Amino acid sequence: MKKVISVVAVFVLISCGAKKTSESKALYEVLTTQSDGGGNIKFYEILTEPNEIKMLETDPLLADKMKQTDISNSNYVILNMGEKNTGGYSIGVEKVEETDKNVIITVKENSPAPDAMTMQVITYPYTVVKIHSKKEIIIK
Repeated sequence: MKKVISVVAVFVLISCGAKKTSESKALYEVLTTQSDGGGNIKFYEILTEPNEIKMLETDPLLADKMKQTDISNSNYVILNMGEKNTGGYSIGVEKVEETDKNVIITVKENSPAPDAMTMQVITYPYTVVKIHSKKEIIIK
């Protein structure tokens, strides 16, 4: 009987022990990638000031993904591909690296495969990325 009680006691102590939770936050988050809705010209825009970021809150695709704490702790980047004459184009983030002074974003532009059937329609692909840092951003 003593052995059963001691085994149960050990089991309870082990199961109630402190859990180690490591909340590793990713350096960036892609908020949206759309094939249409961007600007006419190719550009990359970095939004750092709260009044600049406010315009993203009015976008119905982004409104539920924007938090007030993120506005003060994060930067946002709009990657716009410009006007394309067919579907199948997209723009995204290949990698993000953080150094001691800045954040380096490597952008990847994707074109449709040469043998892919694409629609002959004007598109304006864009992507909005949230960077979980207020460091200076460099785009490659």
